[in-house]
Amino acid sequence: MIRGRLVRATLPLAMLLALSAMCMDSRSLSAVAGGLFLVCFLLHGGQIHGYARGLLALGFVVTVWLVAGGSMSGAQLEKGLADAGFYSAFLASLGMMQCLVRRFEVLRRIHDVLLGGPPIWLYPKYAAVSGAIASVLSFGMMNLLCGTLSDTLRERGITGSSRLRWLRSVLISALRGFALVPLVAPTSVAVAILTRELPQLSWSMLLPFGAAAAVVLIGVGWALEQRRFREISSERVALAQWPAGTLGLVVLVLAVFTVMFALVTLTGLKVSAAAMLAVPGITFVYMLWRGRSLVNVAKEGADQIAGMTNEMSIFAASALLGVSLSTVIPDTVLIGLISSSSGTWLLAAAGLLIMPLLSAIGIIPITVLSIQAGMLPPLVAEGMDPLPVSVALVTGFSLAMMLSPFGPSVMLLSRFGQVSRWVVAFRWNGVFVVIAVPLLLALLAFEALMLPVPG
Repeated sequence: MIRGRLVRATLPLAMLLALSAMCMDSRSLSAVAGGLFLVCFLLHGGQIHGYARGLLALGFVVTVWLVAGGSMSGAQLEKGLADAGFYSAFLASLGMMQCLVRRFEVLRRIHDVLLGGPPIWLYPKYAAVSGAIASVLSFGMMNLLCGTLSDTLRERGITGSSRLRWLRSVLISALRGFALVPLVAPTSVAVAILTRELPQLSWSMLLPFGAAAAVVLIGVGWALEQRRFREISSERVALAQWPAGTLGLVVLVLAVFTVMFALVTLTGLKVSAAAMLAVPGITFVYMLWRGRSLVNVAKEGADQIAGMTNEMSIFAASALLGVSLSTVIPDTVLIGLISSSSGTWLLAAAGLLIMPLLSAIGIIPITVLSIQAGMLPPLVAEGMDPLPVSVALVTGFSLAMMLSPFGPSVMLLSRFGQVSRWVVAFRWNGVFVVIAVPLLLALLAFEALMLPVPG
């Protein structure tokens, strides 16, 4: 009991320290925040899923072994802790938006809203709206759509093959919409990782190429799923009017993006960093304005952060492990490939393919991306254009989110839908990925031809 209260109180403190470190550009303070997060995860170990515990243990063992053996310097250890603090705070701060979900009826009726209109447009609508919601709510989007669908099916008595058809159509489109976030959203952890490792890179540079990949993925899913959506459209319930609170929710989301825009314009912060300040800030102001006391608001915020311990521990362990492993990979191992544009494309294509392949055998995307991103700065220092490889990595990250049976999004969908995560990852998404990969590789080659040659 005491340990749980200590963790619950310390996690918000660690988040605030990480946000302060980000604003002051202080790696040392961010490392302190990362250390606090990791201590909390160790104290809270009994409440963390087995995969997260194993990843934390692996991260600690590898890091201690490298430090003890002299392969990892104090500065590199500080960077590993600082990255762990940043990525934990990234998830914690964006997750605060979930506090608003409970206050809006439109979000509880989201499936009735999305299922309106002609059946042929249902898949692209679901995928696009899921991606838009996830760009603000992050993993909260999967909680929202999965949880509300379970409630909707139970209330309407939809069971058996009809239930499975609803789950297959609606939840898989939500998962694929969530997987669009790395391609188009400034709040993606993939964008945060790459722009943190490569300061010369920005979200606006990645956006046109990510949007093109998103169009390809939506098109493939649309062709595969439209028949199933036609079948479930006969069981939907039409809304006579928009649910209460719709306008208020739109205003709140616009306020978040307005504050983000102001922060980026006035302070020079990256878009992902601005989101980490805007989302919790707007959330706390709204809850206070709605008449909650400061103590109750702080308690609800602390409870929300504590509820994300499992996902935060995965992010922190992946960051620490990524920095640790990248220290033992020679800087020169890939430099020979970047002397030509074809070599850079091969490197980008390999990065795109490695991510979903490793995710399919149980290594979650953020762990792979953390390692890959840590290898980029030396290559960029040697003259490599960071854009093609970065575009490939966010594309591979998107695919990996659908194929990782141990990834948080697939596990959430599996838990709410009461379907095996292996079914979700491979049976429901396998054909989709097999069709999408060659199209995305062709798109990557076309984009490489269109980009100017550096130097």
